[in-house]
Order: sequence, then structure tokens, then C-alpha cells
Amino acid sequence: MTDLIARADSALVSGLHPSPNIEPRKPGMRPTMLILHYTGLPTVDRALDVLSRPDCKVSCHYVIDEDGRIIQMVAEEARAWHAGVSYWGGETDINSASIGIEIQNPGHVLGYRDFPSAQMRAVLALAREIIGRHGMDARHVLAHSDVAPGRKIDPGEKFGWAWLAEHGVGHWVAPTPIDESDPGLTLGARCADVMRARALLAAYGYKIDPEGAFDPDMQTVVKAFQLHFRQTRPDGRLDRSTLDTLTRLHAAASLKDDRIA
Repeated sequence: MTDLIARADSALVSGLHPSPNIEPRKPGMRPTMLILHYTGLPTVDRALDVLSRPDCKVSCHYVIDEDGRIIQMVAEEARAWHAGVSYWGGETDINSASIGIEIQNPGHVLGYRDFPSAQMRAVLALAREIIGRHGMDARHVLAHSDVAPGRKIDPGEKFGWAWLAEHGVGHWVAPTPIDESDPGLTLGARCADVMRARALLAAYGYKIDPEGAFDPDMQTVVKAFQLHFRQTRPDGRLDRSTLDTLTRLHAAASLKDDRIA
């Protein structure tokens, strides 16, 4: 594996910073997902250090600095260690099934801030290339929080998912406006809306049993959904705005499948 970062996979890359924390993908697996993270560290230099230290046991394929500079750490053909314990649509080895991009941002603990336009333009350009090279579905451009609800919350509610989708990257529907008079369902609720939301979240790819009450685990998955698709209030409540957004997102995905068929 030592020669896997001898050259960049993209002309957009401005530098190489190899990480030893790599291995081959599981036999028969190829990248079908693009997972977007934030670094959660104060500077890009600190992120590169952590992502290349053997004792930290983490890595990613690319890091994008706030000024738009793209650094490659792991060759796309290799398995980087960026997703951890995760799940999407029945797949549990997300590292073997994905390419991971770490986007420099201090994160919620160290001073979460907006993602600069230069950085977002670099994310867009690189994502377009990766999606094109590997024939990825728009629905498989995901947040770390999507594949690891509760354990991870990045890249968070300030990340420009809508902007990326407007420019052809990712799956999106405009979220239904929030009704401030709607408190949403409380924990323990068992009703048709809960069953519908569970079934739709599971069908879309989230790790959730399609049956059950509105319990803490479901609340965690609902918040993960909101961090990506209803960002103005990611509170974990199953309100009308969330359920309607989820319903329309799933319908848009189903329509896409029908057109492909």
C-alpha cells in the first residue's frame, strides 16, 4: 500500500500529505458513497497531523482548507479510516464503500463557523470529479452524521447542502417551513406518523428499525436527518416540517428510481 499516494487522483489537488492509516478495501467493494466531514480541529495543519499519525488511527482521502486548498492523504483506491462505526442502507463497512473528505472547520466544540465560499467551491469541484469517476448516485453524497447518528454531528447545520445540490451535487428537496406552533411528538409516542417516519428513514438508508415508538434512538436519527435536510432547527423533534420534508425527499428518490427503470 505504500505506493498508493505516489500521485494525486485529481488535478485539483495542490499537495500530498500521505497517511499510513490505510488498507485495501474489502474484496469486491468499490467507492459508491462520498462522506463529508468537518475536521473539528483548530487548524488544517493540526488536522493533517492527526490524520497522519499512526497512534491516532484515523485518515481520509482528502482535506479541504478554508482557502479552498485541497490536500490528498490517501489514494481513492485505498480504504481510509474516516467513517468509524457506521451504517447506510444495509452496509456496515462504510470505509470500504466510500471516499472521505475532511473539510477544515473547528466544529461545534472549538468554535463552529460558516464554511467560506472558496472552501465550498473546492468541495463542489472535487465532489463532482469523484462522483463522475465512480458513478455515484446523488443520494450517496452523505454527512458523517447520516452514517453515524448521535456519534457524529458533522459537517453540521451550517454546511451548504442546498447550495451543493443547486450545483448538481447531492440529493435535496427544499425543507418544508417550520410551524412554530407545532411542538412535534414527544418521546414514547406511538402513532401512524411515527411508523411512517421510521419506515421512510429506514428506506432512505438510515439505521433504524422500521417499527417501534418514538424512542431516544429514533430521536437521534431524526436529528441526524435534520442536520442534513432541515437545518434551521435540528432538535430531534418529529414535527410536521420534518415529516413532510422526509416524505418529499423519499418520493423524489423513488421517482428517480422509476425513471432509471
